[in-house]
Amino acid sequence: MTRTLHVRIAPADRSDLEDRLAAIDAGEDVEPGEPTLSIEDLETFGRVFRSTNLELLETIVAHEPESIRELARLVDRNPPDVLENVHELADYGLIELEDDGNAKRPVVWYDEIDADLPLTATSRRNHAANA
Repeated sequence: MTRTLHVRIAPADRSDLEDRLAAIDAGEDVEPGEPTLSIEDLETFGRVFRSTNLELLETIVAHEPESIRELARLVDRNPPDVLENVHELADYGLIELEDDGNAKRPVVWYDEIDADLPLTATSRRNHAANA
Protein backbone atom coordinates (compact mmCIF):
# COMPACT_ATOMS: atom_id res chain seq x y z
CA MET A 1 0.00 0.00 0.00
CA THR A 2 1.36 3.38 -1.02
CA ARG A 3 1.44 6.06 1.66
CA THR A 4 1.03 9.55 0.23
CA LEU A 5 1.72 12.92 1.80
CA HIS A 6 -0.39 15.69 0.27
CA VAL A 7 1.21 19.13 0.16
CA ARG A 8 -0.67 22.34 -0.60
CA ILE A 9 0.02 26.05 -0.61
CA ALA A 10 -2.09 27.51 2.20
CA PRO A 11 -1.58 29.27 5.50
CA ALA A 12 0.74 27.08 7.57
CA ASP A 13 -1.18 24.72 9.83
CA ARG A 14 0.89 21.67 10.63
CA SER A 15 -1.17 20.73 13.67
CA ASP A 16 -3.39 18.29 11.71
CA LEU A 17 -0.39 16.50 10.23
CA GLU A 18 1.41 16.40 13.60
CA ASP A 19 -1.73 15.10 15.36
CA ARG A 20 -2.25 12.36 12.75
CA LEU A 21 1.41 11.27 12.94
CA ALA A 22 1.34 11.18 16.74
CA ALA A 23 -1.83 9.06 16.67
CA ILE A 24 -0.29 6.65 14.14
CA ASP A 25 2.89 6.39 16.27
CA ALA A 26 0.73 5.63 19.32
CA GLY A 27 -1.01 2.81 17.45
CA GLU A 28 -4.36 4.60 17.47
CA ASP A 29 -6.96 4.25 14.74
CA VAL A 30 -6.79 7.25 12.44
CA GLU A 31 -9.76 8.25 10.33
CA PRO A 32 -9.34 7.61 6.60
CA GLY A 33 -7.70 10.26 4.51
CA GLU A 34 -4.22 11.21 3.64
CA PRO A 35 -2.08 13.47 5.83
CA THR A 36 -1.82 16.98 4.41
CA LEU A 37 1.01 19.45 4.89
CA SER A 38 0.30 23.14 4.29
CA ILE A 39 3.19 25.30 3.17
CA GLU A 40 2.68 29.03 3.47
CA ASP A 41 3.75 30.16 -0.02
CA LEU A 42 5.42 29.11 -3.28
CA GLU A 43 8.77 30.59 -2.24
CA THR A 44 8.84 28.41 0.89
CA PHE A 45 7.67 25.40 -1.12
CA GLY A 46 10.58 25.91 -3.53
CA ARG A 47 13.06 26.14 -0.66
CA VAL A 48 11.74 23.09 1.20
CA PHE A 49 11.48 20.94 -1.94
CA ARG A 50 14.71 22.05 -3.63
CA SER A 51 16.68 19.32 -5.39
CA THR A 52 19.12 18.73 -2.50
CA ASN A 53 16.24 18.08 -0.09
CA LEU A 54 14.43 15.83 -2.56
CA GLU A 55 17.68 13.86 -2.98
CA LEU A 56 17.82 13.41 0.80
CA LEU A 57 14.21 12.21 0.95
CA GLU A 58 14.77 9.74 -1.90
CA THR A 59 17.98 8.46 -0.32
CA ILE A 60 16.33 7.96 3.07
CA VAL A 61 13.51 5.96 1.47
CA ALA A 62 15.86 3.89 -0.70
CA HIS A 63 18.66 3.18 1.81
CA GLU A 64 17.18 3.71 5.29
CA PRO A 65 20.42 5.16 6.72
CA GLU A 66 21.13 4.57 10.40
CA SER A 67 22.38 8.12 10.99
CA ILE A 68 22.67 11.56 9.48
CA ARG A 69 26.39 10.93 8.99
CA GLU A 70 25.58 7.81 6.93
CA LEU A 71 23.03 9.82 4.93
CA ALA A 72 25.72 12.44 4.21
CA ARG A 73 28.04 9.70 2.96
CA LEU A 74 25.31 8.27 0.72
CA VAL A 75 24.70 11.64 -0.95
CA ASP A 76 28.41 12.58 -0.91
CA ARG A 77 27.85 15.82 0.99
CA ASN A 78 29.33 17.51 4.05
CA PRO A 79 27.59 16.22 7.25
CA PRO A 80 26.94 19.72 8.73
CA ASP A 81 25.21 20.77 5.49
CA VAL A 82 23.10 17.61 5.47
CA LEU A 83 22.27 18.13 9.14
CA GLU A 84 20.95 21.62 8.35
CA ASN A 85 18.76 20.26 5.55
CA VAL A 86 17.55 17.36 7.69
CA HIS A 87 16.49 19.74 10.46
CA GLU A 88 14.56 21.85 7.96
CA LEU A 89 12.78 18.75 6.65
CA ALA A 90 12.03 17.63 10.20
CA ASP A 91 10.69 21.09 11.11
CA TYR A 92 8.16 20.76 8.28
CA GLY A 93 7.21 17.21 9.30
CA LEU A 94 8.68 15.68 6.15
CA ILE A 95 10.98 13.38 8.11
CA GLU A 96 11.20 12.11 11.64
CA LEU A 97 14.44 11.83 13.60
CA GLU A 98 14.50 8.74 15.79
CA ASP A 99 17.05 8.29 18.56
CA ASP A 100 19.33 5.38 17.74
CA GLY A 101 21.98 5.31 20.46
CA ASN A 102 24.10 8.42 20.01
CA ALA A 103 22.83 8.96 16.48
CA LYS A 104 19.64 10.36 15.05
CA ARG A 105 18.15 8.13 12.37
CA PRO A 106 16.20 9.98 9.65
CA VAL A 107 12.92 8.27 8.73
CA VAL A 108 10.47 9.03 5.93
CA TRP A 109 7.03 7.59 6.69
CA TYR A 110 5.48 8.06 3.20
CA ASP A 111 6.23 6.69 -0.25
CA GLU A 112 5.21 9.62 -2.41
CA ILE A 113 4.33 13.30 -2.31
CA ASP A 114 1.28 14.74 -4.05
CA ALA A 115 1.55 18.54 -4.39
CA ASP A 116 -1.27 20.97 -5.13
CA LEU A 117 0.41 24.10 -6.50
CA PRO A 118 -1.82 26.99 -7.56
CA LEU A 119 0.02 29.14 -10.08
CA THR A 120 -2.12 32.28 -9.95
CA ALA A 121 -2.94 34.64 -7.12
CA THR A 122 -6.64 33.89 -7.61
CA SER A 123 -6.02 30.15 -7.30
CA ARG A 124 -3.95 30.69 -4.16
CA ARG A 125 -6.74 32.79 -2.59
CA ASN A 126 -9.34 30.15 -3.49
CA HIS A 127 -7.19 27.38 -2.01
CA ALA A 128 -6.64 29.41 1.16
CA ALA A 129 -10.37 30.10 1.48
CA ASN A 130 -11.14 26.37 1.11
CA ALA A 131 -8.45 25.34 3.60
